[in-house]
Amino acid sequence: MNWTDAYQIAYALSQAHPDVDPRYIRFTDLYAWILALEGFKGRPQECNEKVLEAIQMAWIEEVQ
Repeated sequence: MNWTDAYQIAYALSQAHPDVDPRYIRFTDLYAWILALEGFKGRPQECNEKVLEAIQMAWIEEVQ
């Protein structure tokens, strides 16, 4: 997985953190959780707010 794989990341996050409501997550937590995902190979410096917003939106869709 890389930063552009928003839906794949969202699915992995929903599995790793099933009790979290992604509408209320802080970007600092989201960023750390993404970096900790098994199989995530994105470089930390390639992330920005737009990328995190896209992943958050995908996660919201995933849990609805």
